[in-house]
Amino acid sequence: MYPPPRDPVGPGQESVWSYPRPPSAEVTGRRLELTLGGQVIARTDRAVRVCETSHPPVFYVPRDDVAAGVLERGAGSSWCEFKGMATYWDAVVDGVRHPSIAWSYEQPTAGYEQLRGALAFYPSRLDAATVDGEPVRAQAGDFYGGWVTDEVVGPFKGEPGTRGW
Repeated sequence: MYPPPRDPVGPGQESVWSYPRPPSAEVTGRRLELTLGGQVIARTDRAVRVCETSHPPVFYVPRDDVAAGVLERGAGSSWCEFKGMATYWDAVVDGVRHPSIAWSYEQPTAGYEQLRGALAFYPSRLDAATVDGEPVRAQAGDFYGGWVTDEVVGPFKGEPGTRGW
């Protein structure tokens, strides 16, 4: 069913169904921390928050705020109709490779230039991620990289039965 029935929005919450298409991309001062292999691999308060209809926000971390030596170019690529060609990144922590843990737009399309030099991490592939200290829950599905926190309500694309949205 499209559009699906919306989850109720409580105080201090926003519905992903109020997000735009094409997506918005805005710098945020929210404090993000990402942990992998028992180590903090990224910490920032200058991420870009991307919001798109039916998806939890995705946070893009400036490359300078990722621990040195953690990232290596991964295999494959994909195409976003709005942002362009995505490049995938592996993380190597204590000699352990974590494939396709993040993606970036090295040459983003017009309107998304602020994503250049930033990486979006799949929360499902991290040990932990937080936004202002709140643990992040991963968006369902193996393709999506949305960051679910208590401030966003769905339903979210990626859940069972949403493939046709």
